Amino acid sequence: MGVMSRRVLPACSSLCYFCPSLRARSRQPVKRYKKIISEIYQLPADGEPNDRRIGKLCDYVSRNPTRIPKITEYLEQRCYKELRHDNFTLAKVVPCIYRKLLRSCKEHTPLLATSTLCIVRTLLDQKSSDDLQILGCLLLVDFLDGQVDSTHMFSLEGMIPKLCKIAQELREDDKGIRLRSAALQALASMVEYMGDHSHISMELDEVVSVIISCYEANQTLSIKEVVRFQDDDDLTMLAVSGQNNAKVAADTMSASENPAHWARVCLRNMANIAKEATTVRRILDPLFRLFDSHNYWSPENGVALSVLQEMQTLMDKSGQNGHLLLSFTIKHIDHKSVAKMPAKQISIVKVASHLAKQAKSHASVTIASAISDLVKHLRKCMYRAVEASNAQADIDKWNSELYVALEECLVQLTEKVGDVGPILDMVSVMLENLSYTANIARTTVSSVYRTAQIAAYVYKSSYNQKAFPEALYHQLLLLSLLRP
Repeated sequence: MGVMSRRVLPACSSLCYFCPSLRARSRQPVKRYKKIISEIYQLPADGEPNDRRIGKLCDYVSRNPTRIPKITEYLEQRCYKELRHDNFTLAKVVPCIYRKLLRSCKEHTPLLATSTLCIVRTLLDQKSSDDLQILGCLLLVDFLDGQVDSTHMFSLEGMIPKLCKIAQELREDDKGIRLRSAALQALASMVEYMGDHSHISMELDEVVSVIISCYEANQTLSIKEVVRFQDDDDLTMLAVSGQNNAKVAADTMSASENPAHWARVCLRNMANIAKEATTVRRILDPLFRLFDSHNYWSPENGVALSVLQEMQTLMDKSGQNGHLLLSFTIKHIDHKSVAKMPAKQISIVKVASHLAKQAKSHASVTIASAISDLVKHLRKCMYRAVEASNAQADIDKWNSELYVALEECLVQLTEKVGDVGPILDMVSVMLENLSYTANIARTTVSSVYRTAQIAAYVYKSSYNQKAFPEALYHQLLLLSLLRP
């Protein structure tokens, strides 16, 4: 194994055959890794490095971890040398070695981390070689798979813009599709890693833009394909506990080369981050901004419905509160970016109606809050109808369409509550805070009355034996006394 030292003089500098100092300088292998690496670089005819020789280097590393810094430095210099001379075939050897090292020497990952990240950055910058960029993305996936803490979070976040830029290259050739898939796979791993360590990237807007652009490019995989995909075994297999959600088994290779597949995995990992109201808001804000700026809200032609439906299903399956997504969608009707755009508001309400149909039936505070928001919008529609003049025919048309959409959404949400009690309690609170302005008070009462009619229609067979709510009865008495 080792190489005996040729030095025969002991420390006393005098030659003595029986001197105990006359022994080998080291019985450890001396620079044997260079010989192994040189053998790896003896590529066969197909140009792919020999796995058996790489495995030999991995065995050497596992037995001699103290030599890892020298090995990584040697590999880095060799990689940079080949890149300078545009020897891309030989440059591919180094990322292949690193991938094998990360998989087989997981206990030594911290010693490999800094060098691995340097190699990944270098490979992602190689715009003249798709193969090297693909290897860089896959090397990053393997690296993230072995991370157990957030030590390298800052360095990793700096790679997100590069990955997004690669993922947005809409080339239709085979290598272009493979490159885009590899970049999205790396983004999926990145989102999952950051979610595991309670971190939301500052570049989330850019990540969302990449995911949605992939949905738009694959418009044929819209609502029907989303439903099919949610039941697909590929996605179920990716959610196996203890495994990296961005890893793919050999029998799903066709899915791993599909950018739409990895866009959905990214979306699923984003949905897993949204565990309470604050993180749900952080995840949905960039989505909603993108939907507003690109007119994606249309249920017929946009991607907002398919994306939000998939997120809702994933959140419900993972035991999270899917009602939060529905509630935030309804609250977005009031957002300043769509407040003066009735067409977009109608589309948002229609999307919310579809989400309400898919939502779980459960009486929650979130659903009650969403119903309250819808009632307020009903009141605004009624108020605009009262204030509108005959010259504002277009406004009246949009207002009528919005009113119909709000009523439909209110019916869907009322069915999900499961009990008329929370709705009547909400109605009594609205009457308690009645405005002193005559028109606003009248429209509030009208919207509350319409809500009560819808609730009575939905639950007409279930509340016959129930007592009338005392709080609502009290507010109705006060209201009757205020009538002129």
